[in-house]
Amino acid sequence: MEEDFFKGLKQKLDDQCEWPHVYMFKFIIPADNHKLALVESLFGEEAEITTRQSSSNKFISITAREMMLTSDEIINIYKAAAKIEGIMSF
Repeated sequence: MEEDFFKGLKQKLDDQCEWPHVYMFKFIIPADNHKLALVESLFGEEAEITTRQSSSNKFISITAREMMLTSDEIINIYKAAAKIEGIMSF
């Protein structure tokens, strides 16, 4: 099922975006500096990354904007992010 999701995402990205394209990733993770570092490591130095702590201090919201050359680059980041325990992506 996961591969079907990524195939559909690739098709949508290729239909709706012109490459290269600045893409915005949004993730929520449990408040944990190690997990935050893992998410930040998914992106290059030129990425614009902002974080926001939840009001309960239990979660961190992460928004990253980065220039992507192809839809495959975006999918690879989502696949790598999925390996981080407790991450939610939007």
